Amino acid sequence: MLKRITIDWKKEGRQILRDYLLIVLGALIAGYSFSGFFIPHDIAPGGVSGVATVLASFIPAGVGMISFVLNVPLFLLGWRTAGWRFAVRSFAAMCLLSLFIDILPGADVTGNVLLAAVFGGVLLGAGLGLVVRAGATTGGTDMAAQMVHNVLGFVSIPAVLFALDGVVVAVAGAVFGVEAALWALITLFVSSMVMDMVIKGFNTALQCTIISNASEQIVRRIHTELERGCTRLYAQGTYSGEPVGALVCVVSRVEVPRLKKIVAECDPRAFMTVCDVTEALGEGFTGIHGQ
Repeated sequence: MLKRITIDWKKEGRQILRDYLLIVLGALIAGYSFSGFFIPHDIAPGGVSGVATVLASFIPAGVGMISFVLNVPLFLLGWRTAGWRFAVRSFAAMCLLSLFIDILPGADVTGNVLLAAVFGGVLLGAGLGLVVRAGATTGGTDMAAQMVHNVLGFVSIPAVLFALDGVVVAVAGAVFGVEAALWALITLFVSSMVMDMVIKGFNTALQCTIISNASEQIVRRIHTELERGCTRLYAQGTYSGEPVGALVCVVSRVEVPRLKKIVAECDPRAFMTVCDVTEALGEGFTGIHGQ
């Protein structure tokens, strides 16, 4: 007998509203990175918007409008490969970004090309990261990359995107000069780093693996002093062949020194490793649905 699937429409509606608010905010931030930082200094940071920045020096139209015109064919060709939900959200994000680029104040914020490249990159990465967290993208290049990958399976999507950005930067260098291309590379690097941080989240933690014969005592103190839970693993020493106590515990960074102290006091001969966790979700951390 098939199990009936129920959908919490109220919860689903809140999630959709949250996603579209993120899309609007992300597009607004990314749009301002162009109007206030990139366009005044002829910085073309890859993608369709970068192409539009170059074309705007020849065509009497705004960067946002040119970007929109270039993106529409890519969306028409690629929406089937991306899925309708992703395509609809991405189209909305692209339209908003194009609009914000042209309507936001175009005054030079920094008066310095280095500051424009760096802080414009920070804003661009933050804006695009928020859009991606909402399950969308702001340009048709992602869909174009997917189409190329479908035809040439040996070429990965990141490789196609990297090649497209490289071509845009090269063209910008030919039009605006080599120095402008170098600034664009700095912007690409900064925006990629910030975008990655926003997508992964800031709720970082550390995963500690503890191997000790005093695991029971360690667990009790972790429960009472740190108010954290652990996962017990059943392990065996390869030299002795004897079973050993192995624990895995995820804690915040500020709790690591206290955990080290607990382990050292319970078993000075314990073995402990500490690894970075990109994001911790669930009990004791941010809720899985509350990103």
